[in-house]
Amino acid sequence: MILRSLLLFLSDQKQLRGWVETSPLARRLTSRFIAGPTLEDALGVCTRLHQGGVLATLDRLGESVTSPGEVEASRDGYLEAVEKVAALGMPATFSIKLTHFGLDLSEDTCRRHVEPVVQTAQRLGKVVEVDMESSAHVDRTLRLVVDLHQAYGNVRGVIQAYLYRSAEDTAMLCERRIPVRLCKGAYREPGAIAYPSKRAVNQSFARLMQVLLERGVCPGFATHDVKLIALAKRLARERGMAAGGFEFQMLYGIRRDLEKQFIREGYRLRLYVPYGEHWYPYFMRRLAERPANLRFLLRNLVKG
Repeated sequence: MILRSLLLFLSDQKQLRGWVETSPLARRLTSRFIAGPTLEDALGVCTRLHQGGVLATLDRLGESVTSPGEVEASRDGYLEAVEKVAALGMPATFSIKLTHFGLDLSEDTCRRHVEPVVQTAQRLGKVVEVDMESSAHVDRTLRLVVDLHQAYGNVRGVIQAYLYRSAEDTAMLCERRIPVRLCKGAYREPGAIAYPSKRAVNQSFARLMQVLLERGVCPGFATHDVKLIALAKRLARERGMAAGGFEFQMLYGIRRDLEKQFIREGYRLRLYVPYGEHWYPYFMRRLAERPANLRFLLRNLVKG
């Protein structure tokens, strides 16, 4: 937990972020987890994944923007991605963070810029996943998820298992027939609102997974934990659910050993494919989530 807390602290350091994101060495080391700086890099990765039977969700990295110009750039970048994915006939979805669309500026600013992306995706038969960020953004994010799904019907919400409130939020989304992506959570949160131990988070994930299999709409389970994966498979079998009635989701480059197994067993697998120049916060949270990722990074640093 100490290492995780340190890495999450470092993920918020803006001066360190600016230096690292311009380092050629850092880019070489992050290539396992990040498709590259451009949309074309991400589309190349998605093409390879789809050829192997793996679905993808594109994530244009960047969050907590501070100016209207950055918000417009985010909107335009996603509009370009939606159009190009549709033109290529890829079955990809799109993951967005609302602070990338100006949520920290105002909720109205965010809605005004994110709605064209959702609307365009709906017109082209694509789904938008609205990622969940820190606890300070949960209420505003859920309001927009509910409103956008009601208006367009192509939005998936995200629930973080480490928050105490997530059982109530999951029930609300299920009641409204809004698809849910369940993850553990990757932000620093106080013990007053979030489960403090890994075991408690896993137990919460298991409870929410049961709810989603019983009441959810084609849920996505975002985990690399083999015990939780096995539990999801067992619960689905007990309920007579087809393998296509839900999907497993993992992060690009994290558990390549599991990818072929999912496909061989007939399960839907979707990888979260990040790209863009502003990758530092995302990358540091990935290191914090799994010590093996840090060991991989250090081995490559020594080799370099």
